[in-house]
Amino acid sequence: MPIEILVTVPFNESLQNQLRGISPKVNFHFHFAQKASDIPAELWATAEVLYTGNLLPTPEQAPLLKWIQFHIAGIDRFVGEPIAQRSGLTMTTLSGAAASQVAEHALGMLLALGHNLPALLASQKKADWPKDRFERFTPVELRGKMVGIVGYGSIGRQLAYLLRPLGAKILATKRDAMHPERGGYTPEDSGDPGGDLVERLYPAAALRSMLKLCNFVAVTVPLTAETRGMLNAKMLSALPPGAFLVDVSRGGIVDTNALLQMLKDGRLAGAALDVFPEEPLPANSPLWSQPNLIISPHISGHSPYYNERAVQLFSENIHRYLAGLTLYNIFERSRGY
Repeated sequence: MPIEILVTVPFNESLQNQLRGISPKVNFHFHFAQKASDIPAELWATAEVLYTGNLLPTPEQAPLLKWIQFHIAGIDRFVGEPIAQRSGLTMTTLSGAAASQVAEHALGMLLALGHNLPALLASQKKADWPKDRFERFTPVELRGKMVGIVGYGSIGRQLAYLLRPLGAKILATKRDAMHPERGGYTPEDSGDPGGDLVERLYPAAALRSMLKLCNFVAVTVPLTAETRGMLNAKMLSALPPGAFLVDVSRGGIVDTNALLQMLKDGRLAGAALDVFPEEPLPANSPLWSQPNLIISPHISGHSPYYNERAVQLFSENIHRYLAGLTLYNIFERSRGY
């Protein structure tokens, strides 16, 4: 009997047909819904594989379910669900599929900060052509500078891939720095699967030592119990005066209050935040009015090609599932990602 696969994400017809053509050993059911209760009971009852954004069944609804492939990379909010406690259930994430667009966003923010884009836009708004424009807008170029990447996963590696042609020197932290290679999903001609692009790879415990050397820092680490609050006031104070920080990770890793104070004091030259402890960011947050801070509304992972890249990864994982191979991006509770 073919393996029954339930997909609750609204893929277009072309992507549906791409999935249907993977193998006669799988049978796809595409049912797009807003709530788990909108999925017919017979689809839950027969599904062995579930591809979903946020719809999860109860253990009783899906007695045959063995594998959940999520449509997102960060699934920490789902690991407490009853179905996630099932013995033998495998959960995989979309880590790697969104790396390209997030890394491009991070690179754009690094360039924007180093080249004074917030100040330039403020000057434009006032129709001001400053007489001291060369002094005021002197850039901090990436070439020859130390860029620290906090969390050398799929996004961090893709960012390194983009940075090296610009002449930046790359440092990075990794949970297991003794094994620089990446075991997860990496699309062809992208990233740094072997860990060859970094000048030095630091263990997480040596984060402060790395930060002391960085002119720019990009935060790309997943949110776990270990990383929550990781970049606190003590860590941020290790950065050299005039450094820049870009955060495209998850809200709660960077202490935004400490960051704001350092921006106000001029200790840091600028920052760009795409994620926040509370989202949407409240309208009365003082972050909005900080002139050397760029705010984006958690959109760094958005791309018109996201679904295509998601289907590519899912297809790879289905082939591995049918062959009895280890799936890409298996969520490990001990790591928290």
